[in-house]
Amino acid sequence: MTHCEVLHEDRFLIVVNKPHGVLSHPNSKAGKPQMAAFEGSYDHDRRSFKTPGGNVWLIHRLDQDTSGVLLGAKDERTAAACRESFEAEQVRKTYLALCIGGGLKSEGVWLDHLITSHERHQVRTSVRHGPRPNAEAHYRLIEHSAVHRLSLVQIELITGKTHQIRVQAASRRLPLVGDDVYGSFDLNRKLRQSLGAKRLFLHAHELRLKHPASGQMLSVKAPPPPDLIAVLEAAGLKAP
Repeated sequence: MTHCEVLHEDRFLIVVNKPHGVLSHPNSKAGKPQMAAFEGSYDHDRRSFKTPGGNVWLIHRLDQDTSGVLLGAKDERTAAACRESFEAEQVRKTYLALCIGGGLKSEGVWLDHLITSHERHQVRTSVRHGPRPNAEAHYRLIEHSAVHRLSLVQIELITGKTHQIRVQAASRRLPLVGDDVYGSFDLNRKLRQSLGAKRLFLHAHELRLKHPASGQMLSVKAPPPPDLIAVLEAAGLKAP
């Protein structure tokens, strides 16, 4: 059903720990085979995989460069209930991000109006000042390294816009370590040399939702992977 580590599985749901570099689902325009979170062919209209162990409906997505908790459903009715919870903003998604810079308060809220464009097969999101906010994220500063000017932040997404955390952080002059789209090429190169930071430091750490069958609150965590922990240790920061 999946090559990923399974964090939770029952009759209705399967939750996996998606590694960095693995797609949530295959790109329909790609001409070569791609490693995806679940096995088998993917139906883009139904948003479901036909795996050897049965169908899996993909409930949400993580960027290829983002690791962590990814949710799938084992039947269409469960998938519809989960997607409804996401659309109603009843699901709590918590990420760990390492930002370049400082000056953050111990906690706060980021509110922005984000717009996404598709140009030359590339997706880009930007902040538009003026319109009513359509993107909300709550952050908590875990630890700051004054020596390396790095801030380890826990971010809870209330909305789920494309590249939301990366864009909201970069717009506040706090680009994510390893972000080669919205971040700084020069700073990323220096951190790659000094700390071994070779990829985007963004990890989907926890997912909390009401189980569509039992009604009980389900919380699933994915620990930070070894490569991200190594970066934190090199910077003198502790992994949560």
